[in-house]
Amino acid sequence: MDGRNDTPDEELVEKIIAGDKAAFGRLVEPHLPRLLGLARRMLSSADEAEDALQNALASVWMARAKLDPRKPVAAYLTTVTLNKCRDRLRRQKVVRLLSLRALGPDVAVAADEPGPDVEIADRQLLAQVTNAIDRLPLRLREALVLVAIEGRSHGEVAELLGVTKKSVETRVYRARQRLRIKIDFL
Repeated sequence: MDGRNDTPDEELVEKIIAGDKAAFGRLVEPHLPRLLGLARRMLSSADEAEDALQNALASVWMARAKLDPRKPVAAYLTTVTLNKCRDRLRRQKVVRLLSLRALGPDVAVAADEPGPDVEIADRQLLAQVTNAIDRLPLRLREALVLVAIEGRSHGEVAELLGVTKKSVETRVYRARQRLRIKIDFL
């Protein structure tokens, strides 16, 4: 091409800055499944994840003048979504402290229909792993989710979180070590 990106993101961002809502929809639509998956893994609740993602997209729209057409939008959307998840987790922690009881959100782990013993054991293990991940400190959970579940590179995660690549490697290692302690075979 003429030196521009192969994607129309640059043009779309320029239109978004000018206030074009349809362009905003076209820009974020391909990223929605990945962002929603990230939010679900961070918050362990479909409803909370959808709310966090909606808040993230609203924030991006409200701050659209700060968008840079030359920079990739995926990393920016991921960062804003992570920040909204962090906000929700902080609020949940405060509510738990004030109410002195946990907010046990319903977490669908597998299909509702009962299956053979193996499937039941797998669902119990998945619930145990999910619970263990939920109890990790936020920094460790973010790194683990982005690297091990989202499949991002250490360098990419370092850039998203604003830390060094070595910090990401250490956080993932520590997260896995804590999970191994809580769950025998990991």
